[in-house]
Amino acid sequence: MPTSSTSASRASSRISSMQRFLGLAAIVAMLAACGTTPLPPLPPVAAPAPAPSAPVVDNEVPLPAPITFGKSRWVPVRWAELPGFNDDPLHEAWNAWLRSCERPMPTIGALCADVRRLSIASAQEQRAWMTRRLQPYRVEPLSGPNEGLLTGYYEPLLDATRQPTATSSVPLYGVPAGLASRRPWYTRQEIDTLPEARAALRGREIAYLADPIDTLGLHIQGSGKLRIAEPDGRQRLVRVAFAGSNEQPYRSVGGWLLQQGAIRDASWPGIKAWAQQNPQRVNEMLWSNPRYVFFREEPLPEGDASAGPRGAQGVPLTAGRSIAVDKDSIPYGAPVWLASPGPLVNLQRLVMAQDTGSAITGAVRADYFVGSGNEAGEVAGRLKQPLRLWVLWPR
Repeated sequence: MPTSSTSASRASSRISSMQRFLGLAAIVAMLAACGTTPLPPLPPVAAPAPAPSAPVVDNEVPLPAPITFGKSRWVPVRWAELPGFNDDPLHEAWNAWLRSCERPMPTIGALCADVRRLSIASAQEQRAWMTRRLQPYRVEPLSGPNEGLLTGYYEPLLDATRQPTATSSVPLYGVPAGLASRRPWYTRQEIDTLPEARAALRGREIAYLADPIDTLGLHIQGSGKLRIAEPDGRQRLVRVAFAGSNEQPYRSVGGWLLQQGAIRDASWPGIKAWAQQNPQRVNEMLWSNPRYVFFREEPLPEGDASAGPRGAQGVPLTAGRSIAVDKDSIPYGAPVWLASPGPLVNLQRLVMAQDTGSAITGAVRADYFVGSGNEAGEVAGRLKQPLRLWVLWPR
């Protein structure tokens, strides 16, 4: 679950929370040589493109040299290696690709004119264009096993108040005064207990939540939506986005509970169940993670209240089609083929690298953005399964 150093965790549109989740679940269920080699140059944008109905014959194209990108090695492969490539409904990923084209890196950005043109094309035309213009590279670590780990994250939707009440007393804070002058800043335990830390945060309260576990979850996810009961009685939907952190290390509370022998199920639902049964030890568990996140309030986009929050690339995330990656292994905005068989979901699909997180490290490592709300949270909290990745890079 990422706590993004730039932005955060996020969602896309759905008919209703449950209907959207069920729809996503159904789709989901169906659903780097040694030395450094420069990234291959992209053909000039002005060059005429072949007709989209003329796919390349993959076996007739010589494979390029492997690429070393940061901490990963990219090994060129044939399109036939990508599991499920012919079955993915690509139009579901195209909106996420269009989002990446809002803030593209130069090499990928040169494809954006075609990406926009093909937004209303058939899946067959989109697939033919991809096989002609892109080369798949299997992502591998510079050393160690090629199989990685997929986890999930989501955008919480929580009830909140502007002022503390008898039932809502856990604050969400904006960036405190003097944060830049003290690095790292106070730990989570010190923020809760030291008068000088509390004084620095006085007047920085954005809203108040009822449950400290939900608050921790919001810190871990990095952003969320709040249904705020305003003093005039109206309810307002707002987003709180990552604005900074105390720069303390992130430590998993689930891992702490496992070390304590307190639980066997370290999923988020399992953690919440333990907290309900052990209220006297909740602070001890919370303080095991010294990292603390500060937020800023953002209005939701006009006409699209369900739009996802911005990831580290700076564009809104798309449920089921955005992933957080280690930016030293896969660049932001890169189209990626993801394959992850598992007991929870079976994923074989096109996704976009649009976010990162402090816990997302390594070449074959991704956090899959599930969506927003409680149902998405249930999936994200339990998603932990094997992963293979292929970067789709311009020829």
